[in-house]
Amino acid sequence: MLKPGDRLPAGQLYEYVDVATEGCALGPNVVDIAAAVAGKTIVVFGLPGAFTPTCSEKHVPGYIARAAELRAAGVDELWCVSVNDAFVMGAWGRQLGAAGAVRMLGDGSADFARATGLTLDLTSRGMGVRSARYAMLVVDGVVRTLDVEAAGKFEASDADSMLRRLREAAAA
Repeated sequence: MLKPGDRLPAGQLYEYVDVATEGCALGPNVVDIAAAVAGKTIVVFGLPGAFTPTCSEKHVPGYIARAAELRAAGVDELWCVSVNDAFVMGAWGRQLGAAGAVRMLGDGSADFARATGLTLDLTSRGMGVRSARYAMLVVDGVVRTLDVEAAGKFEASDADSMLRRLREAAAA
């Protein structure tokens, strides 16, 4: 499993874009992980699935609500990663009002989850292999902090915990 000090694995995530711009077509776009994290401070939080109760009611909304504070604490981008396709992540982001606050990135084949070792097997519940619930701080591609939740828990990967860690690090 990925741990602090490790570099994020190379690979791709997918992002649905509602409005085409120069260099960014409408629809699913490939996000090259190594290129996207280069020179940036990013909070990556993973969760089991779009439209699921804890994810929709607490996890993503917390990061949306705290986005400005996290940016003020030095974070360039917030990424929500889930084992869903880019279309589902785009629809979920629109429903939650994530635009401008959190990038909703699909890991449809669970390649990123597997590469990081942050998987959760929900096959017995009909959901297959999913992402574990976690939050990590990544600086220039290197994991600085990583908090992985125990199954069924939501205590350490929330936006308030990440903000607290950032403030403690700044005060140290």
